[in-house]
Amino acid sequence: MATLRELKGRIGSVASSEKITGAMKMISSAKMHKAEGALRQLRPYRDQVETIIGNLLASDAAFDSPLMTPRPVVDRVAVVVWGSDDGLCGAYNINIFKQLLAKISEFRSAFGDDVKVTVIPVGAKMAKAASKIKIAGVDVRLPQDVDSKTTEVRDFTWSLRDSFLSGEFDRVEVLYMSYKSVSRQRIESAGLLPVTSEAFAGVKGEVAVKPYIFEPSADAIFAKVLPMYLLAVIQDIFTENRASEQAARVMAMQSANDNAKKLHDQLQLEFNKLRQQAITTELLDILGGQVK
Repeated sequence: MATLRELKGRIGSVASSEKITGAMKMISSAKMHKAEGALRQLRPYRDQVETIIGNLLASDAAFDSPLMTPRPVVDRVAVVVWGSDDGLCGAYNINIFKQLLAKISEFRSAFGDDVKVTVIPVGAKMAKAASKIKIAGVDVRLPQDVDSKTTEVRDFTWSLRDSFLSGEFDRVEVLYMSYKSVSRQRIESAGLLPVTSEAFAGVKGEVAVKPYIFEPSADAIFAKVLPMYLLAVIQDIFTENRASEQAARVMAMQSANDNAKKLHDQLQLEFNKLRQQAITTELLDILGGQVK
């Protein structure tokens, strides 16, 4: 049985942990709300770009883009997977990594066992996990000057675009944690390149009845707007990933704080019982004339 001194030390330690987890929860909550605000600011831009592309696709104008041309044979696939740079966010990175392994198996089933898969991890924790993948035909490429906290993603987006256009990759997919609310995040997987018209199916339905005159030409506008769409998607994913990471950390710190409170109460109760027992024993010794 623990002594009063030992219990007092443990109570102090648990109380300190409770304060730390509480502070980290508040910090993560503030960062999450900041990411939420950034996400709300980004959405109108992406919606407008998608509307412009929807107008183009719904028109009778002829246009084409190598970014929308599917490859007849898919031999090389890149999957960009987002994680976190910091820990203490529960099973956030583990769940995404499990989905990554499932995605690699899915590529093998869809394109054959000889398909070459390049994993591009964003975030130190995801990079560490991805480096442990020992599967034939799977290569891990660490992006330069990019992490989960990056806000300037233009160069990263253009590097993915250029790799696709040069034929280095026949297909580029993204895997990330989509932010729904502080208590709910969902892993999303989608094709980034080639861009498919299905991505604008809902927008096309809304604008199909509206006549438009394009100036200078639909093809020129399309060539300018489509890269803007890619940039908006990547920026959106980075921001959602930051919000989801902080939301996961808020929930993890809340759980840790609740556990610390519960343990603190248990230790305090045990301490009180032991102290009361010591007092009772001392009183009995005094009453019995056996004071030591």
